Amino acid sequence: MRFLTDCKADATADLVYRVCPMHLLEPAEFLRDLHTGQVLEILTDYDGALEDIPAWCAKHGQEFVGLCEENDDEVFKLYIRKLH
Repeated sequence: MRFLTDCKADATADLVYRVCPMHLLEPAEFLRDLHTGQVLEILTDYDGALEDIPAWCAKHGQEFVGLCEENDDEVFKLYIRKLH
C-alpha cells in the first residue's frame, strides 16, 4: 500500500456509508467523466476497499496511486489515476 502525503484529485466519489459492492461499481462511473491522467479520490468507510480498490485498478488497467495519510474522521481516501 502506498501512502500519500500530498493528496490532490480532479474529482471525488463519496462512497461513505455505501454497502459492498458499490465501492467497486461506482468508481467506473466517475472515471468515465475524467480525462486520461486525471485522478479520482474515493472516500469510503469500508475497510475492505483497502484491498479491493487496488485489485480493481489492476484488473481494469487503471493506476492505484495510493491512500492519503490524512485519516482524521475514519474515512479512507484512496486515489486512482485514469490511464485510458
